[in-house]
Amino acid sequence: MDAGDLKDKISRLPHSPGVYLFKDKGGRVIYIGKANSLKKRVRSYFGRLLDAKTQAMVARTADMEYMLCSSERQARILEAELVREKQPRYNIDLKDDKSFPWVKITGEDFPLVSVCRRKDRRRTGGASFFGPYTNAAALRQALKSVRRIFGFRSCSKLPRSACLYYRLKLCPAPCAGYISRRGYGEIINEIKLFLGNRHSELIDKLAQKMRLASAAKDFEEAAKLRDQVSALSAITSSDDLACFTQLEDLKRLLGLQRLPQRIEAFDISNISGQEACGSMVSFRKGLPDKDNYRRFRIRTVSGPDDYAMIAEVVKRRYSRLVREKRLLPDLVLIDGGRAHLLTAQKVLERLGLDLPLASIAKEEENIYVKGRVRPIKLGADNAALNLIRRVRDEAHRFAVAYHHVLRRKKIIGK
Repeated sequence: MDAGDLKDKISRLPHSPGVYLFKDKGGRVIYIGKANSLKKRVRSYFGRLLDAKTQAMVARTADMEYMLCSSERQARILEAELVREKQPRYNIDLKDDKSFPWVKITGEDFPLVSVCRRKDRRRTGGASFFGPYTNAAALRQALKSVRRIFGFRSCSKLPRSACLYYRLKLCPAPCAGYISRRGYGEIINEIKLFLGNRHSELIDKLAQKMRLASAAKDFEEAAKLRDQVSALSAITSSDDLACFTQLEDLKRLLGLQRLPQRIEAFDISNISGQEACGSMVSFRKGLPDKDNYRRFRIRTVSGPDDYAMIAEVVKRRYSRLVREKRLLPDLVLIDGGRAHLLTAQKVLERLGLDLPLASIAKEEENIYVKGRVRPIKLGADNAALNLIRRVRDEAHRFAVAYHHVLRRKKIIGK
């Protein structure tokens, strides 16, 4: 295939998730990659500055193939399987034969739910497997979230009495006879629906059980089912599971009453008060909701006063939401320290709003929460901190981008 044919082939690629394979003149696969948009990703290799290794790979590429996938998650799994199978020259990661993690549910009377590394059908003993998953750490975190919703057995052998997990409401204690085989089987079936991505079916089933429990005036059971439905509704696909886990951790960390599905974050950008502006980014279910991003050109503050600027943009945002009777966020995040948080808190109180509020300081990344004097300090790999960082960094990026626009308009009038 000549260069013109390859270019034409790339121009006809779809804007869809999938896996692409670069081949040399001999038809050997030299590189395999994944993409959320095949066309955008493959075109990026041609017509831009690349490092030496990537330039060498592109120079050797004479042909390419692609395989469509239903989601980026499927593309990740297919990419890994193909890399292990074909061992392409320019792929560094994923070449080893280490198998991906699976969720294993044993075939016992009271099944054990666990993570395993190999799906060996010769030793399943009637077990069910779900996966594979490409990120073992994320999978284990996600399974913790599933356990908080449903509760299941995790011990390799049933003990003789209920353990700590029962008191933490993470296990219904079949070992102590606190749940029947049939009742535990229902929980396992619900977990299988969830792991099988049959979320809508599972939510409908739980909602029906909730209505029946409410009609029977079993309000404790109805409340439990309501909480399960609410938690599951926050997960729209298996790709959102890691985000959901981060939201769960953030809820516990900040002591929130409900899952912070809608987060709005603010940042200020200026140079000595010049062309000052503010940004607000919106995250929904742990992911950017760019349709609800907002930019604010500072109107009432002169000079470098970040606190007054934060007060202005927060007031403008939430006075408008109140006036228009629009939905308020589950959490407001401010880029700054405790003084920035207190500034935003005073504005919200004047508006008659009692919104969950937190701030994150730039240097040590301490987290300040409304109602607490001392900051929360977290490890670098904490799931909640990673989410807060991601939201904060996006707010900062959006503010700086707008600041550059204002400076350019001032200098060149465009």
